[in-house]
Amino acid sequence: MRKKIAKAMKYSLFTMLGMIAIALFFPTWTPSIQGENSVSRLEQIDINGTGHEVMIRGADRSNPVLLFVHGGPGCSEIPYVRKYQRELEKHFTIVHYDQRGSGKSYHFTEDYSNLTTDILVDDLIALTKHITEELQQDKVVLIGHSFGTYIGMKAAAKAPEQFQAYIGIGQMGDTVQSEIETLDYTIKQANMAGNMDDMRELELLRESIHHGEGLTPRTFVQKYGGSARHINENGDYATGFLFGSEYNGLDVIRFYTGILQSQDRLVREALEQPLPEQVDEVHIPVYLLMGQYDYMTTLKEADVYLNKLKAPKKELIVFHHSAHYPQFEENDRFTAWLYEYFGSS
Repeated sequence: MRKKIAKAMKYSLFTMLGMIAIALFFPTWTPSIQGENSVSRLEQIDINGTGHEVMIRGADRSNPVLLFVHGGPGCSEIPYVRKYQRELEKHFTIVHYDQRGSGKSYHFTEDYSNLTTDILVDDLIALTKHITEELQQDKVVLIGHSFGTYIGMKAAAKAPEQFQAYIGIGQMGDTVQSEIETLDYTIKQANMAGNMDDMRELELLRESIHHGEGLTPRTFVQKYGGSARHINENGDYATGFLFGSEYNGLDVIRFYTGILQSQDRLVREALEQPLPEQVDEVHIPVYLLMGQYDYMTTLKEADVYLNKLKAPKKELIVFHHSAHYPQFEENDRFTAWLYEYFGSS
């Protein structure tokens, strides 16, 4: 009997180890798209001396190109974004990439201790050149989301000739002023909900946030509706990690390791070097798409920044049923807006 039990335990152990190995190392891909001139690729591309994971999808590679810059810092959207861009893929060629040190672009043997947004900007510009040559396009529409707007706006100012226009979703402005507004919002919401413990914990942060020493905890922003109203952003990641084809278990480890290594440093840079002081003029059209209830990067500060910014054309578009993710929360309107402004005739 003991031999049978030992044999069963040994078999179970090997089975479990085999399942773990499969979860960690199974091949990743992005599903194909039907069409003679379609494109659906997920691959590592060398950009400025390091591998960047790039996903390109579209029904016709000759369609206008949308290049998305993810936020976080370090929070790739490749694991789950396909569910929100099915209609977009019919009219545009869509490019997502994991930034240096993020997600599948995190490499365990590389040193990211000196990572800055300037390095990420140079990577973005080099990637844009690669994409335009690969797809035989003159320019791309650059779309930054959240912290990706800090990188995207700096890239638009540095290399405007590569971009048809810049779109900022959840646009950053003066981060310190935005965080003061966010703190006031979460305290007010906690008070209305009768959560005195939350109020007290948040009030303890007031001095440090006013001095630009940190952010309002995102758990509270999410709890009180300042992050998402109609989607579950954490659930999207979990579903993508577990069931998506673009990431395996090892990639999930890369994802969180990259965040731990570089997120605090990059956030500190944004606090100490407000974007309006870094970029006050661009030479391409600028469109800011903001959720009315966004308290990750507030509508008010985005509007203040846009009013100060010099650009040949600039426009603020408010999504009235969204928080930080209008491109997902009001997906139909977002898709229609993009097609109206940038769709091929």
